[in-house]
Amino acid sequence: MNHYETVFILNPVLSESQIEEAVQKYVDFIKTQEGSFTSQENWGLKRLAYPIENKKSGFYHLFEYAAPNEVVSALEVEFRRDERVMRYLTVKLDKHSLAWAEKRRKKNKAKSKV
Repeated sequence: MNHYETVFILNPVLSESQIEEAVQKYVDFIKTQEGSFTSQENWGLKRLAYPIENKKSGFYHLFEYAAPNEVVSALEVEFRRDERVMRYLTVKLDKHSLAWAEKRRKKNKAKSKV
């Protein structure tokens, strides 16, 4: 199993419950495909660098997970089918990226405790 990091942007007109439902859909999808989560972050509403679908902001989410190779293509098909998802990007993590991601998680955890 390889390690991946996926960031996706949800439409800003969604309610809090619709956002939670959309995120939970993808969490469940990865878990049913024999994937395991390392971390999951909600980055909140952020301004976009350029308009997408005439929207200037979006809700960002980050998933870090380990899964078989086929899961990524199936997940991206699900993203394309879902009208709530405006953009997505999946990156395969190598050993250096894994170390950096671990350091970032520890830093964020320390920040949230303060």
